[in-house]
Amino acid sequence: MDLFLVGYMMCVWLSSWRVLGGYPIWWSLALGQQYSSLGSQPILCGSIPGLVPKQLRFCRNYIEIMPSVAEGVKLGIQECQHQFRGRRWNCTTIKDNLAIFGPVLDKATRESAFVHAVASAGVAFAVTRSCAEGTSTMCGCDSHHKGPPGEGWKWGGCSEDAEFGVLVSREFADARENRPDARSAMNRHNNEAGRTTILDHMHLRCKCHGLSGSCEVKTCWWAQPDFRMLGDYLKDKYDSASEMVVEKHRESRGWVETLRAKYAFFKHPTERDLVYYEGSPNFCEPNPETGSFGTRDRSCNVSSHGIEGCDLLCCGRGHNTRTEKRKEKCHCIFHWCCYVSCQECVRVYDVHTCK
Repeated sequence: MDLFLVGYMMCVWLSSWRVLGGYPIWWSLALGQQYSSLGSQPILCGSIPGLVPKQLRFCRNYIEIMPSVAEGVKLGIQECQHQFRGRRWNCTTIKDNLAIFGPVLDKATRESAFVHAVASAGVAFAVTRSCAEGTSTMCGCDSHHKGPPGEGWKWGGCSEDAEFGVLVSREFADARENRPDARSAMNRHNNEAGRTTILDHMHLRCKCHGLSGSCEVKTCWWAQPDFRMLGDYLKDKYDSASEMVVEKHRESRGWVETLRAKYAFFKHPTERDLVYYEGSPNFCEPNPETGSFGTRDRSCNVSSHGIEGCDLLCCGRGHNTRTEKRKEKCHCIFHWCCYVSCQECVRVYDVHTCK
């Protein structure tokens, strides 16, 4: 392995230990051996790193939904990596590290805002879906928000109880965010913004019944949107996140930090907006202090003028080009009835990577 990379990884590892005090390291449950064994072995709450007492009690009282909590965090991480796949920071996780994103989340940046929002949304989403699928005895379908049916359809199926999933996410993910400082206030706000996204996008999903798809009868139920749509929405909120400033004032319990919009002439952020109060590094060069891995050797799009283009992603350093041969299916033919046969072709592609 490159000695530079080894040294960099050691610095990231050492730096990460400075941030574990306020870091949601229970997210590491979604990665590695702990996650892969969820389906075959019971969760030992005491073995989950970083749980505060309230989370530990929650885990022990509601152990059967903890696999869904872990699945939700993993879903959030995967969505983060999809949304930022063409960005200088691409939501990289560090293997075998409790601080799975390294020092990146140590700062109160836009990136931290997005990760907290999408992870909290992921937990709410996965718990809600699990309840609707009947994998837990403590929750199920939503029977409280049906109302009268509309014209041409009736209620049926299993409406997803998103409010229960949001409650679980709020009780568990926010349990450690009870400090009177600005970072806890920011995390609570962004966690709730992620969860609110689900409630705002609940919709009716319907199925037709009748001969030859005549839709003589249509049954409908409340359903969550695809998580990809939620990720797209939160990515837009990342791009338009509101910068805040920290204010201190004294209350009966002591000094308390709160957040105020930095620019009064901009629209005040709502509960659906993401907020931050520290600037992001440029992520162009490796920096163990900030957790940046840099963009060297990252693939870039030579024809794009956006952030994923070689000019911006490579930070002006230029890019290398090489050819790559790939085997692909081609000349596919449908045969009656019923299969498809294809030939295998070798295509040559240009691959561009940052210097």
